[in-house]
Amino acid sequence: MCITGKNYNEDYNKKGELIMTRKKREWYQEAKLHVIARGNHRSDIFKDKTDYELYLNYLQEANEYYDYKYHIVAYTLMTNHIHLIIETEDKDISDFIKRVHSRYAWNFNKKYNYIGHLFQDRYRSELIDTDKYLLESSRYIHLNPVKAKMVELPEDYEWSSYNQYIIITKDRIVECDKILSYFKKDNCRELYKKFVESSIISHTL
Repeated sequence: MCITGKNYNEDYNKKGELIMTRKKREWYQEAKLHVIARGNHRSDIFKDKTDYELYLNYLQEANEYYDYKYHIVAYTLMTNHIHLIIETEDKDISDFIKRVHSRYAWNFNKKYNYIGHLFQDRYRSELIDTDKYLLESSRYIHLNPVKAKMVELPEDYEWSSYNQYIIITKDRIVECDKILSYFKKDNCRELYKKFVESSIISHTL
């Protein structure tokens, strides 16, 4: 067997015919994953405020459905793609993502009279296996709107979890404690803000 790409393997059936099989995603209990999902052909998957709100509602609904077995550490919803950091317990994320995306896609297609697949192929997931990678991943997704030149500061973007990190709020979706625990408790939110926004400064020098 040889690897031909990120999502597929070459294999052979009993007749010796070449077939393509999906690679099994790397996962283990209590794994943290960076999930990326894009619109089909890079098309928009959010068109107005209610679309973003609906997607977030489906995240919450799926979490309730699966008895909070999934912990959403961070998210950013861009116009044509999504970033999530999810920590699992005893199940991988495939059922969770399938539930959220199938329900959202059905409503999107109905609302906009859209025909076809809303999302491009399967979502991608990258295993986060170190504390450093977790911190860098959270900074990366929170800075996505800044890098896309949609806003000057990440706190100005409405559809990410960044403000839940830097301002004390009661958020029913995001669990900030894991990442904030890496910073001094008395000013962890301020320190996280400096950590994220230091990357903006370094890129403008």
